[in-house]
Amino acid sequence: MPVMRARFRNPAKTPVALPPLDSPQWNSRWLAFGWGLRSITQTILTIVLFVTYLGIGALAHDTHFSLAWALASTLFVWAGPAQIILITTLGSGATVIQSAIAVTVSAIRLFPMVVSVLPLMRTPTTKRRELVFAAHLTAVTLWVECHRFLPQVPRERRIAFVHGLGCGLVSVCLVANTVGYFLAANLTQTLGAAILLLTPLSFLFSTARNSREVADVVALVLGILLYPLAAKMNSGVDILVSGVVAGTIAYGVHWWREVRA
Repeated sequence: MPVMRARFRNPAKTPVALPPLDSPQWNSRWLAFGWGLRSITQTILTIVLFVTYLGIGALAHDTHFSLAWALASTLFVWAGPAQIILITTLGSGATVIQSAIAVTVSAIRLFPMVVSVLPLMRTPTTKRRELVFAAHLTAVTLWVECHRFLPQVPRERRIAFVHGLGCGLVSVCLVANTVGYFLAANLTQTLGAAILLLTPLSFLFSTARNSREVADVVALVLGILLYPLAAKMNSGVDILVSGVVAGTIAYGVHWWREVRA
């Protein structure tokens, strides 16, 4: 048991090829932006995003949206599941208001991620307007990688670093949108569906990799085990139900361990 606790409290960190915290290379915001941009080559999620947005580009083509529209949705929505909802709802004849409501409800899941990431970038002198673009860029991929990269970045350069990382990821997705749009005729429906499935699977594995505390592992395992039961409710909020229950139990485990310690 002591070995298990040590494993969760002091996990082996994934090596990140960034300058030391006291390196003069962090003196420039533009250099910090460049390091963030370069960091997209150090995560497997870049490939996952590229393949996923191939599928989104093909989906936009098959539902008769223009390439410019598909690229604009990536720039302004910047969330794969929300873009799929937007494309499919508009493509099925829903009104703009109905689609906007569906996308907004989908985007609520990102709010806790924004709340958890922005404090990692703030300094006592940071103004709120400086965090607006970083908040827009915060999706699941950036949230996962911020927890891996930001400890290796000086706090006063983290906003610039995240801007570079986010812009790099968005650029990859724009390229993938374009390629997928023109390759749509060669993608079968089964292959397109399989490509879109890569995103949730990659997030699941990334969450498992970043589970550093026992409570994290409990929440992840219980969420997976409880989901089939929640799905039988046919409520439409099965993921939310399983997540809230699993997270509450995991918090109870964390509180109990803290009290015992």
